[in-house]
Amino acid sequence: MDSPHGASVTAENFGLKGPRGWAFRGLGIDAGPGSLVAIEGPSGSGRTCLLLALTGRMRPTEGQAKVGGLRLPRKMAAVRRIAALGPVPGVSELDPAFTVAEHLRERALLQRRFDGSLRALLRPRAERIATAQGRIDAALDAAGLDPETLPKAGRTSVRDLERLEALRLSIALALIGGPRLLAVDDTDLKLSDAERAEAWDLLRSVADSGTTVLAVCSQAPEGAITLRTDSTDRTRDANGTDDDAAADTTTRPTTGDTTTEEGTADAFAETGRA
Repeated sequence: MDSPHGASVTAENFGLKGPRGWAFRGLGIDAGPGSLVAIEGPSGSGRTCLLLALTGRMRPTEGQAKVGGLRLPRKMAAVRRIAALGPVPGVSELDPAFTVAEHLRERALLQRRFDGSLRALLRPRAERIATAQGRIDAALDAAGLDPETLPKAGRTSVRDLERLEALRLSIALALIGGPRLLAVDDTDLKLSDAERAEAWDLLRSVADSGTTVLAVCSQAPEGAITLRTDSTDRTRDANGTDDDAAADTTTRPTTGDTTTEEGTADAFAETGRA
């Protein structure tokens, strides 16, 4: 049963195929709301495709899956509305030239434009600003990121962040919308052992707060529900390769219907971004 906040994730015989073979196949999971799910496997084993399929960004080829009671692929758009992406290369990346404060302000503006009621949009400007700042502060606290500790505080550029700081920022941005499901790619990439432990502690705390977490990694931590993508029954393509690029252009990542180019441009304008 789903909680009001977290989303359950279930799948059976779940698979996605592209012109070069199966990105993943025959996978199953049964995770309740507020679970920490580690998608474990070596790079190139279909981890990212699985992450995107379970968040409604890629259309699966076979099997059944439900996220928050919403069936995939029929309810992909609805799943996208309750699932938020943390860092996913090529899909939801930080702009290295943008500052931390600019990223946060842009995301809050987009959230207000696409996720608010008409009544909320008509509130006095001061009230809207206070509400947006409250969301930002709560998300930063949940992600364990204090901009004041950064070299230039909120004016610090993304390119100057350490890997773990950038991960925390990406998670904070995703949490601004209050998602029921958080998806994070390459969780343990380029992290020291100590930093990796901090990253998993962060994701556990997010899950403990009620938000279900899907996290791609090379090695799952203890206590996480583990879903492996390198099982021996996976099918390779004719060239012997088996990678995340197996999905063809018909299953390319979908950003969803909650953001449009016009809306993004408006948010860029308000943040001063070209």
